[in-house]
Amino acid sequence: MVDTLTQSFEIEGLSCASCVGRAERSALDVSGVVEANVNLATGVGTVTWQIGRTTQSDVAAAITKAGYAAIPVEMTGNSLTSHDKRQDEVARLRHDTIVATAMTLPVFVLVMGSHVIPGASDLIDQTIGRTTSWALQWVLATAVLLFPGRQFFREGFPALLRGAPEMNSLVALGTSAAWLYSTVALFAPFLIPAQSRAVYFEAAMVIVTLILLGRWLEARAKVQTGAAIAALVGLQPSVADIRQGEDWVETPISDIAVGDVVLARPGSRIAVDGEVVEGQSFVDESMVTGEPVPIAHSAGDRVIGGTINGTGALHIRATAVGGDTVLSGIIRMVGQAQGAKLPIQSVVDQIVRWFVPLVLLIATLAILAWLVFGPSLSHALVAGVSVLIVACPCAMGLATPTSVMVGTGRAAELGVLFRKGSALQTLSQVKTIAFDKTGTLTMGRPEVANFIVADGYEADNVLADVAAVEALSEHPISRAIVRRARELGLGLPAANEFTSMTGLGVKARVDGREVLVGADRLMAQSNIDVGAFEAQAQHWTDEAQTPVFVAIDGVLAGLITVSDPIKPDAAKLVSNLAARGVQLAMVTGDTPRTAQAVARAIGIEQVVAAVLPDGKAEAVAGLKRDGLLAFVGDGINDAPALAAADVGVAVGTGTDVAIETADVVLMSSELPAVLRAVDISTRTMANIRQNLFWAFAYNTVLIPVAAGAIYPIWGVLMSPMLAAGAMALSSVFVVSNALRLRRMGAAL
Repeated sequence: MVDTLTQSFEIEGLSCASCVGRAERSALDVSGVVEANVNLATGVGTVTWQIGRTTQSDVAAAITKAGYAAIPVEMTGNSLTSHDKRQDEVARLRHDTIVATAMTLPVFVLVMGSHVIPGASDLIDQTIGRTTSWALQWVLATAVLLFPGRQFFREGFPALLRGAPEMNSLVALGTSAAWLYSTVALFAPFLIPAQSRAVYFEAAMVIVTLILLGRWLEARAKVQTGAAIAALVGLQPSVADIRQGEDWVETPISDIAVGDVVLARPGSRIAVDGEVVEGQSFVDESMVTGEPVPIAHSAGDRVIGGTINGTGALHIRATAVGGDTVLSGIIRMVGQAQGAKLPIQSVVDQIVRWFVPLVLLIATLAILAWLVFGPSLSHALVAGVSVLIVACPCAMGLATPTSVMVGTGRAAELGVLFRKGSALQTLSQVKTIAFDKTGTLTMGRPEVANFIVADGYEADNVLADVAAVEALSEHPISRAIVRRARELGLGLPAANEFTSMTGLGVKARVDGREVLVGADRLMAQSNIDVGAFEAQAQHWTDEAQTPVFVAIDGVLAGLITVSDPIKPDAAKLVSNLAARGVQLAMVTGDTPRTAQAVARAIGIEQVVAAVLPDGKAEAVAGLKRDGLLAFVGDGINDAPALAAADVGVAVGTGTDVAIETADVVLMSSELPAVLRAVDISTRTMANIRQNLFWAFAYNTVLIPVAAGAIYPIWGVLMSPMLAAGAMALSSVFVVSNALRLRRMGAAL
């Protein structure tokens, strides 16, 4: 297998979807590059190449040669450089828009006033004169195109000369055509027929101003689409107090090392991932889990950097710092998901590749057609310029990535991390969701469910004796029994002569009495009759409880059952998913009887039980026959199933192996997070479809209108100024629609 390397590049000069396609193709043309994805909304490209066949500098040079400066960046999530650059872009566009508006407004009033105010045109002719009026318009129009509008020409014409026209090329051609025609009409009127002699300086100026306004609003909206990353980065404090001897010394986060003891003051953000070594407090972990209820923490508990400490002070020994913290991992995952290209985007890419050349062709045909059949040369000019200006490849390029950015960012805020961007689309299409049982549908920790004693015995005394014996064992069932005794405040007597019998149970002497605790098989070997409790034990076994018999000095004394409690929201989750038409299944290594009991309790019909980890992968493959399948699990033994599923969903309290294998990570172990992930996926894909419909419908309808398709019917020809306003509105609509996803609530 050939080793590959993946590198992210910040790509400058992207203006529309056509740019994205060219930047990707330039990277893919480099020998050894196997994959290239460029995101218009983030301005980041991710390129994967075979090690030894090319280098980072070769890839960057190829993209730069195509006209887009490529700068290598690290997706660590610890820098706000990208966010700052977007803020700078917003400031620049705001300045250019204000300047363009200030110079355009007098001309617009002058020209439009002569159309709507009776006698205004004659007044201009009689005072300053028409030629002087046109000359003033020329001065201001030239200034607008050279200064606020320079970006269109600086980027558009070079792209055109390279044979790679894009959005800026269309704007540059349209405004240049209007300005040049008007300049000839002003300074060399004899070259234009009298009936076609007119100027369109105001059209060129308004086009530039409206498009700058649209880009300004779009840039502001893009800053908001990246707000989730910026907010996550802002969660980490810049300094923290670390213990040096008997003192606490304020230290930059970057200088803290694993093993340092960090102080978390009341109300402050915890600086690093670590283990509490001293203190008690409630910690608000909602930024990680999406759950609003603070969690109690004391010595021995693990805490996560970026979470908010409550009213108590905590001394925390750092176990992860810098890029190894949970928060940095979250930021990295969100950044990767936001930059991912969804399968639905491939269709758009194929269309966009030919979009700008097609627009240029339509504009040329419109001009030629109106020169032959139209009333005047200016009529043909207006049609051609309107086609160039109204076309909007930006909207098509932004339709998917903006929704992905906002959707995955909001998901992260709600405790749902899409490690792979494609999972955002696939999860909305799954037909079946299969669950692991232990730790996913159940609490993952055995608890005492029932306890009865035989006649003549005191329950508390028997439980205390049993707990004294079980305290010497490390078995999960033993820990559950000891935990129950302590919850009841029972004192445990001393136990000795302890013996553990694998697969059967345990025994020991307590205050001189022999206490035997274990399965019915152990009782049978010891010739102890369990008939008195046999029926009750069978009944509880059918309810997924494990029976543990107790004998004291050879006589049956009690029956304890232990179960792994079903999570409170399991049945509701299953009901909600079933109501959406999703098929539910359970895949577990537990016994068929226990698995069926749990499945009956929560409403799952398909059950695959008693399977080993590799068997889980085979079970998932079998369930996929009904369509796309998602698997939800949390343990090491779930990793094969998570990898085999179309979408692997790991709960965040699970093991690192399970999380690394999954496509989606739920930072909370609460089951509503599963429904939240499905809803986020569904809503984001619906938002993408809305954006794509608008982008394609807009261009499909307005380009023919701009070309003059309705002129023969209603005598209406689209103004270039109206075309500019419509084009600006299209991109702003797409980004604004995507921003609605930020309102997705935690109640999902």
